[in-house]
Amino acid sequence: MGKLIFITGGSRSGKSSFGLDVAKAIDKKKIFIATCTPNDEEMKERVRLHQISRPSSWKTIEANKQLLPVLTEEVKSDCVIIIDCLTLFVSALLIDGQEDDEIKNEVMEIVNTIKNGMATVILVTNEVGSGLVPENMLGRKFRDIAGFCNQVVGKGADEAYYLVSGLPIQIKPAVNDKKTVAN
Repeated sequence: MGKLIFITGGSRSGKSSFGLDVAKAIDKKKIFIATCTPNDEEMKERVRLHQISRPSSWKTIEANKQLLPVLTEEVKSDCVIIIDCLTLFVSALLIDGQEDDEIKNEVMEIVNTIKNGMATVILVTNEVGSGLVPENMLGRKFRDIAGFCNQVVGKGADEAYYLVSGLPIQIKPAVNDKKTVAN
């Protein structure tokens, strides 16, 4: 049975670094699945910096919009997979013209694939509901669909963390953990 660790937070909150640290602490083969398609020089530089922050021994897969087929193959082994990030994936599908229901269904299938696999998957995403209401329709549509997708992943997660200023706050204990949020 696969394990899903969900990491969310605002932009530049330390989500990716925390995800890397969680992965490094698990003594298994590491796979990094990137969903970004850099379209300008600034984004290419961000990707380059992310790449050099990972050990060279980790396998990297540029999945872009093909996250589900890549994940379906990789969860067959007992390894650690980091997906960075869900919101870039959702954004790419939205810009590609996919309908809301298609995106929602694909994210639900991603969660099911993880849970039915053998891997520990660390999924990073941006929290999109804490800011202002976007002024244009596409921005609002993105916020709404990304928020729904984050809820789907959060509900399916075994563990969930919210990052604020580089500080992780555990918001969902592991399934086998007897702790409750009230403790």
